[in-house]
Amino acid sequence: MIPVFICEDNEIQRKTIEGYINNYIMIEELDMRIEMSTDDPNELLNYLEKEPRLNGIYFLDVDLNHEINGIQLGAKIRDKDISGKIIFITTHSEMMYFTFKYKVEAMDYIIKDESENLQQRIIDVLKQSKKHYEEAQSTYDERLKIKIGNKVRVFSVSEVMFIETSLVPHKLTLHLMQSTVDFYGKINEVESLSDSFLRIHKSFVVNIKSIATVNKKKYEVIMENGEICPIAIRKVSLLNRRLG
Repeated sequence: MIPVFICEDNEIQRKTIEGYINNYIMIEELDMRIEMSTDDPNELLNYLEKEPRLNGIYFLDVDLNHEINGIQLGAKIRDKDISGKIIFITTHSEMMYFTFKYKVEAMDYIIKDESENLQQRIIDVLKQSKKHYEEAQSTYDERLKIKIGNKVRVFSVSEVMFIETSLVPHKLTLHLMQSTVDFYGKINEVESLSDSFLRIHKSFVVNIKSIATVNKKKYEVIMENGEICPIAIRKVSLLNRRLG
């Protein structure tokens, strides 16, 4: 069962969103249900703290008239549910920038306008979420656990591009498809975290499954997200063997 969460301070809007979701779930007989619909972000966070959920779908209003806004709420949800699908529904299109600032990695950003468009966008999100869950269930998805502060975050190895040493002493930077995360660690211990990882440079460990191109003339690899990592000359033959 895929849990769906709604956080919207406007009761009329909240009931409207509930209706669109419930109707679509019923018509399509989806293995989903609205687990919580609330106007209080703390209620949602407390629920996730007591009953942690993975792979939830979250519809969040940006302006919640609360001490935290929807984007800040999304960032907190992301800490608890790394694989969750976060969708913002709002009248404030200019706030989209802050989803990148807070590294929320939102699935969609729906602007409130005509109800017909809102309904179709919600349906499209549910369709896409269902597809993602089915694909995830049909393939093994290796997980990477990293301690950040006093929390442990879980990442899908398939989303990892590479890990590099940071300019901050004793820190590393994890590069995902669309974001980065800093954490304390040693680069010489990272390679052992997954069979897909390979240290190709004194400062870089790459996910070989995320390599798009190897440029042997420039001694560098280009990852699927376009980022570039250097290759130490002595590591070229090893990388070739691993790539087959």
